[in-house]
Amino acid sequence: MIELVTVYIILNTMSLAIQAGLTIWLWLVLFVGLMTDELRSFLELNLPKVKEGKKSKFSLGVAEPKLGSHISETTNFTCQSGEFVLELLRGVKLHFDKFIKDLKPGDLEKAQLGLAHSYSRAKVKFNVNRVDNMVIQAIFLLDTLDKDINSFSMRVREWYSWHFPELVKIVNDNYLYARVAKLIEDKSKLSEEHIPALTEILGDEDKSKEIVEAGKASMGQDLTPVDLINVQLFAQRVMDLAEYRKNLYDYLVTKMNDIAPNLASLIGEVVGARLISHAGSLTNLAKCPSSTLQILGAEKALFRALKTRGNTPKYGLIFHSSFIGRASAKNKGRMARYLANKCSIASRIDCFAERGTTIFGEKLREQVEERLEFYDKGVAPRKNIDVMKSAIKSTQNKDVEMEEAQPVEASGKKSKKKKSKTEDPPAAAAAATNGNATEDAKLEKKKKKEKRKTEQEQDQKEEKTNGVSGDVAEQDGTAKKKKKKSKDEGAASETKKKKKSQE
Repeated sequence: MIELVTVYIILNTMSLAIQAGLTIWLWLVLFVGLMTDELRSFLELNLPKVKEGKKSKFSLGVAEPKLGSHISETTNFTCQSGEFVLELLRGVKLHFDKFIKDLKPGDLEKAQLGLAHSYSRAKVKFNVNRVDNMVIQAIFLLDTLDKDINSFSMRVREWYSWHFPELVKIVNDNYLYARVAKLIEDKSKLSEEHIPALTEILGDEDKSKEIVEAGKASMGQDLTPVDLINVQLFAQRVMDLAEYRKNLYDYLVTKMNDIAPNLASLIGEVVGARLISHAGSLTNLAKCPSSTLQILGAEKALFRALKTRGNTPKYGLIFHSSFIGRASAKNKGRMARYLANKCSIASRIDCFAERGTTIFGEKLREQVEERLEFYDKGVAPRKNIDVMKSAIKSTQNKDVEMEEAQPVEASGKKSKKKKSKTEDPPAAAAAATNGNATEDAKLEKKKKKEKRKTEQEQDQKEEKTNGVSGDVAEQDGTAKKKKKKSKDEGAASETKKKKKSQE
């Protein structure tokens, strides 16, 4: 797109210079050296016409030399560009409010502020369902929650171990330990009645029995009721954080399926979200080449290797993907390079596609699986062209199915409406009040229509039979006429022969 940034026209000086026949300066500032149709019509309206084959009496000052050459080629206006023009432009920018009479002192600042606000609104206002900022915030919060939950659960373990130290060896999971600590409260009150509740939490009856036995012979010290209440409150807080972390993970999965479905299906929701957050946005990730995407997250190692002239890193955040973990040690670099290539393709499809589908991501994942088999077993993978063609076909088929499903749904809604109308009790009551007169009238109309149809069918059959008989009669008449003609011709030939013989 050609962007016209500002067009500065000094109308008063232009009119005076045209009357005097002197040189006129018209200052234009553009980014790209191409002239739009709007600019051409504007110049032709406001500048005097130049005859063909003659030079213009005025000169057009243009800041961009490419634009000046393009204007001079398309029109007969002579253009100039240089330091003098740029200096004049600077003066026009500085004293722009003095050249226009109707411009008030604060109007220019208001216009600049409005332009800045509209530009920022246009930058912010995207599709609500595809805002990648939510993914960035969610993955940051998820990482911080993991750290906080680990530190808090360790604090619960240390705190409650003073009272019940044997529980740490029996229950290894942090979340389960917090739940068990909240359930037990005081170890001296542990009995066989707690076994069903412990089995519900742990899922193992043997462990629950072991906890009850360990509680009877525990070496821990006794705690006051106030201390036990504080331990229980802190354990409850850790449990709430763990549950919130699960809900946040589900939210991240749904947002990634909306924003970057192909990237999520290829490399996973968490790794894809980390890539987007590290790049800054999905568009920035789509702009990155695969070589940059491969080492995202390993910038320190890269610059250290460049500084010390050592080996550069082979992978960054991509290392957390399962594909690189499944690859052998000698093929990890190859796998990282191939996976980064596929991730860059998936991110570009997600960023610039109109509809979000997971078909391309699934096909790219199949390609990565085939490449793993190729490195391990030597099985030749499919070509990229074949895979992409199959993905495009599947997307087209899906679009056709969606289009076909829409009218079916609409017809179903109409039929439901009709049924509801027929089933409405007030409508039925109104029909009953009208009596059987309307029904009799309808039956009579149907009978008349049926009679008309039967009469029309009989008439058509009779016409067909008459037509056939007429055709037969016509054929007989033509045959008789031919016979008569042949007889007349024979008689004429005989009379001619008799005359010749007499002569």
